[in-house]
Amino acid sequence: MKNQLLHYPRLDTVLMVEDAIKRAGEYPSKRQLWLSLRKKVMYQTFNLILEYLEESGKIVIREGRVIWIWNPKLVEKYLKPQSF
Repeated sequence: MKNQLLHYPRLDTVLMVEDAIKRAGEYPSKRQLWLSLRKKVMYQTFNLILEYLEESGKIVIREGRVIWIWNPKLVEKYLKPQSF
């Protein structure tokens, strides 16, 4: 799929999709998320963004639902040096 892309998403587009999911917490379907975006995005590009977000551990797509799972506070907790 990635070899056939017509164009790669810009950073502001990736951040727009990420922000939409984060604000909602979850969407019942990819299509509803895609239609809710404040600017138009090619569906192929949109799918690439979702692949990236899923591979980076920010979202999961289960039973068609797009769910935000990224927890920066938990990550911060584990990155702090432990004092003994």
